[in-house]
Amino acid sequence: MRLDEQHEQAQARPLPHDELVHLQRCAQEARVAADLAGQGNETLRATRHYGRAFWKRWTGYHARSRVEAKIRCLKAFGERIAARDPDRQTAEIHIRVALINRFNALGTAEVVRVA
Repeated sequence: MRLDEQHEQAQARPLPHDELVHLQRCAQEARVAADLAGQGNETLRATRHYGRAFWKRWTGYHARSRVEAKIRCLKAFGERIAARDPDRQTAEIHIRVALINRFNALGTAEVVRVA
């Protein structure tokens, strides 16, 4: 049997179900990746056209950034919450927030008008 005949026979056979599912999943992932790449291009185009400051206000980027910064501050007191009871977890979070607020108050400069 020649090589091209083997190739034709291999292409003519039906695929097993798991191979077919795998190929469909790969095609789906490729479409999703292409969509995400297109969104990234749109973001870059909008940023270039309108400017970064406008884009950040329009998408709410600054709010997300602030929340991430505050969560990082909360994690500075420990990666996890030690309490298991929901009421105690709430109290623990309140204590952490109170500590952060107190540290911020201590670190904030008091501005006094001289003239």
